[in-house]
Amino acid sequence: MKREPPRVHFRLRISRGDDIAIGPGKIDLLEAIARTGSITAAAKALGMSYRRAWLLVDMMNRCFVSPVVAAEVGGPRGGGTRLTLLGEELMRRYRRIETAAAQANADDLAALMRLLR
Repeated sequence: MKREPPRVHFRLRISRGDDIAIGPGKIDLLEAIARTGSITAAAKALGMSYRRAWLLVDMMNRCFVSPVVAAEVGGPRGGGTRLTLLGEELMRRYRRIETAAAQANADDLAALMRLLR
């Protein structure tokens, strides 16, 4: 069995009450919606049910000051889903925080990696 090299995963989550407003899975879902233009296609790409994806989108839309995902009506395919400006901003800022955290902790992360078998 081939051993994969170790990887670092930052797991930033922001809660609002008992709800997780944003976290790595929700950011992945937003990115998939941006790519596919559809909650259904995004869910399929991520290996989750449509219902699960819809519930995550609904929670995000309820947690923030305005919706992060909006439905589009009409068009050649009968509509779809798009990120709002807030949804796009969430993705950008979340990924920027991940990058900054990795850069700020590069020395410690490298030291931890050397301790792995």
